[in-house]
Amino acid sequence: MANRMILNETSYHGKGAINSIPLEFKKRNFKKAVLITDKDLIKYGVATRVSALLDKEEIEYDIYDGIVPNPTIQNVKDGVEFVKRMDADCIIAVGGGSPIDTAKAIGIIITNPEFEDVLSLEGVADTKKACLPILAVPTTSGTAAEVTINYVITDENNHRKFVCIDPHDIPIVSFVDSDMMMGMPKGLCASTGMDAMTHAIEGYVTKGAWDMTDMMHIKAIEIIGKSLKDSVNGNPEAREKMALGQYIAGMGFSNVGLGLVHGMAHPLSAWYNIPHGIACASLLPTVMEYNKDFTGDKYRDIARILGIDGADAMSIEDVRNVACRAIADLSKDVGIPATISELGVKAEDIPRIAEDAFRDVCSPGNPRDTSIEDIIGLYQNLM
Repeated sequence: MANRMILNETSYHGKGAINSIPLEFKKRNFKKAVLITDKDLIKYGVATRVSALLDKEEIEYDIYDGIVPNPTIQNVKDGVEFVKRMDADCIIAVGGGSPIDTAKAIGIIITNPEFEDVLSLEGVADTKKACLPILAVPTTSGTAAEVTINYVITDENNHRKFVCIDPHDIPIVSFVDSDMMMGMPKGLCASTGMDAMTHAIEGYVTKGAWDMTDMMHIKAIEIIGKSLKDSVNGNPEAREKMALGQYIAGMGFSNVGLGLVHGMAHPLSAWYNIPHGIACASLLPTVMEYNKDFTGDKYRDIARILGIDGADAMSIEDVRNVACRAIADLSKDVGIPATISELGVKAEDIPRIAEDAFRDVCSPGNPRDTSIEDIIGLYQNLM
């Protein structure tokens, strides 16, 4: 079987990467952009760093700042109408996963209007054309939306999130500038950082993993494991490392899929509006335990790369246990809640949430085949 790899056409990394936005805009002969972001990133002067560059270079643009956390179908439809009205030929997406995910859905519908209902994009949609070109600027170090072929939209009417997987949606250029991430508060830095660790670990053990993505994921685990705590505490060098680590994880998982952590996290966000990174981080240690006997020697690799003494000499059972414990300790150290009841999850909702998790597009990639009953048990253990 052939393995496929899809990555950005171009990416810029490091402090000051956003300064290359006008260069890429002009060399591609774009005429007008819509800058997609959210109101807080405007308010706190993050997205305006990009708009200032556009102003300086006399690049024409309009701003759509109506993005909300866990973006909705209506969010996407409103954005499509805005981009059409502004007659833009490209999108500049500035933000975390929400603005970039919304930009992907908008861009796809602009060029593939038969999917304007948004819901029909769920799963692997049969789109025919590449989306309106997207230049992506992440402001968090976790989602890696700037390098993935995935995006997630919330169906508010049915209390669920749905994942869209489409090679046509990947941003053509990404600008991974750690200066754009320096303003993250501790909580956001922790949750998005643990989301990145979840991407790296789930991508490493997913059923579709292969040598090239293994190389990416193990390096991402190393960088994130060494940098996350210092990044949460505001260390500039650690934040730059996290910007790279989360991107490398995205390079991998975008091409091989994820697993049950994401399958279980998506309905938690849809039902209770829990930030995606926090949902993933709260679930990760427990699902790692659940999967441990179905991961071969990969937990030994994780333990070794996290610097656990004696990992090579331990029995497979012991090394799997210490790897799980190390991730649980890291999650605790950066302030992630250990139970989902702390996040507002209600016991009586669990059976219906478990059904959504079982049907989630990420769940089949889990290394251990699962059932609704198993998922119910995992949620209950986390209460």
